Amino acid sequence: MNRAERIYRLHAALKLPRPISLQALIEKLEVSHATIKRDLAYMRDFMEAPIEYDRRANGYCYRADAEGFELPGLWFNESELFALLATEQLLESVQPGFLTPWIGPLKSRIRKLLEHSGHHNKIVTTRICLQPMAQRPLRQELFSLAASAVLGEHPLEIEYHGRQRATITQRLIHPHRLLHYRDNWYLIAWCEQADDYRTFSLDRIQKAGLSEHQFKPADDNHLQRYISASFGIFTGEAKHWAVLRFSAQRAEWVADEQWHPDQIGQWKGGQYELQIPYSDERELIMEILKYGPDVEVIAPEELRNKVSQYLQQAIQHYQAEK
Repeated sequence: MNRAERIYRLHAALKLPRPISLQALIEKLEVSHATIKRDLAYMRDFMEAPIEYDRRANGYCYRADAEGFELPGLWFNESELFALLATEQLLESVQPGFLTPWIGPLKSRIRKLLEHSGHHNKIVTTRICLQPMAQRPLRQELFSLAASAVLGEHPLEIEYHGRQRATITQRLIHPHRLLHYRDNWYLIAWCEQADDYRTFSLDRIQKAGLSEHQFKPADDNHLQRYISASFGIFTGEAKHWAVLRFSAQRAEWVADEQWHPDQIGQWKGGQYELQIPYSDERELIMEILKYGPDVEVIAPEELRNKVSQYLQQAIQHYQAEK
């Protein structure tokens, strides 16, 4: 019998009309004197159970003034506490400070529970970590506002400065999804100016105001197709399929990776051929160039030619006289 089962049975025994003796509890739960004592202390200290010892009746019961006490609706065993703290640690690494106001008190209580079971409260925070790569700075207040808009289905009035434009545009958007992609945050939103879905890099929003009105939520299936139809952050319907052939030196790694949910992969001799759908070639080209001589673009011809041009331009940097 694990602790959870014991506590539920203790709870039922303590609710009886008459106090129950320690010996009766030992026999009922088939555990030692020390185990019963620890469980009673646990219930008092961490579940705030109103347990008292009645000397006259030589037994334990709930206080008379605490009629109706019930165990907390949500509580965890030791492994679940570790998992919960680990999840919080991962989220904190993704966006520092976002959850602190809401789960700070809960985290404090979880750590006390772990200490009670003999574990140091820093074991999770020191042993589980994320190492961001190319993460762009983001204002905490902007992230909180964007999250509120997405969860509350409120439009946002934004001033947006895209990286490919020198001008700042004002837009009214309906943010449907907050997307974390490659260590950075994006809003998937319906843009009234474009009359279509658009992806906005959260760090490029200069100003934002939350509307009190609410917009109609998008169809989940339609929105998911928009987000996942093509490779990378450039969303929307896939227009092309890239066919990439990886060398034997790189194939073992790529064969185990998922670049896209609809990808098609097959071994050809010692090489690995990967087919992926894409709507915009920019991010895909950057990914291809990362592999240098270990990948060849087989199709389409337009993509093959562009990658070849980039490689030739790169070679010129190293061949130019200094």
